[in-house]
Amino acid sequence: MGKKILLCALLVLGMIGMVYAEDAKFLQLSVFNPVQMVPEQESIKGISLDLFYVVNQDVTGFSFTLFGVNRAKGDVKGVEWGLGNWVDGSFHGWQDGWLNRTGGRFVGLQSGMVNITEGDFTGLQLGLLNWTEGFVHGVQLGAVNISKGDSVGVDLGMVNWNEGTFKGFQGGLFNYAAEMHGFQLGLINYTKSLDGLQIGLGNYNGNKKPLEFMVFVNWSF
Repeated sequence: MGKKILLCALLVLGMIGMVYAEDAKFLQLSVFNPVQMVPEQESIKGISLDLFYVVNQDVTGFSFTLFGVNRAKGDVKGVEWGLGNWVDGSFHGWQDGWLNRTGGRFVGLQSGMVNITEGDFTGLQLGLLNWTEGFVHGVQLGAVNISKGDSVGVDLGMVNWNEGTFKGFQGGLFNYAAEMHGFQLGLINYTKSLDGLQIGLGNYNGNKKPLEFMVFVNWSF
C-alpha cells in the first residue's frame, strides 16, 4: 500500500511539473539567445526585457529589446519595441522598430523604417517602406507603399503601388493600381481598369472607357 501511495504521489508531482513547464512565463530577461531566462520553445505572458536578441514561441504583453531583435516563432498580442521585430505567426497590437516583419495576419499599428506583413493587414502602416502581401483593410502612410493583394482604404506616399484591386483613395507622386475603384490624386496616375476619378499631370486608364489617357483629369464610371 505504501509503495502504491508513493507511486501515485510521484505521478501527480510529475504531471504538475509537466503542466507548469507548459505554462507561459510572466517575465523574460535575456542577453542574447540562448542566454535567456526562459528557453526559446516556451511562451511569455507578461514582460520581456532584453538586450540584443530574444526568441520565444508565443508572446502576450510587452516586449522591449534595447539593441536588437524581438523574435517570436508563433503569435504575438501586445506591444513590441526594438530595432527589429520578427514574428512568424500573427500579430495583434503595436509593432515598432527599424524593421518590422509579421508572417501571418496583422491587426493594429506597424511603425518603423521598413514594415512587412506577409498575411492580411488591418490597421495602419507607418514607415518609409510599407509592404503587404495579403488583403489590406486600412491605411498605408509612407514614402513607398506596396500591396501585392487587394486593398480597401487609403494609400498616402511618394509611390503607391497596388497589384490587386484597390477600393479607396491613393495620393502621391506616382499611383498605380491594377484595378482602381475610387480616387487617384498624384503627378502620374496609372491603372489597368478605372471605376472612379484620376487627377494629375498624367492619367492613364487601361480599360479606355471613355479615354485611355488624359492630362489633368480622367474618369470612368
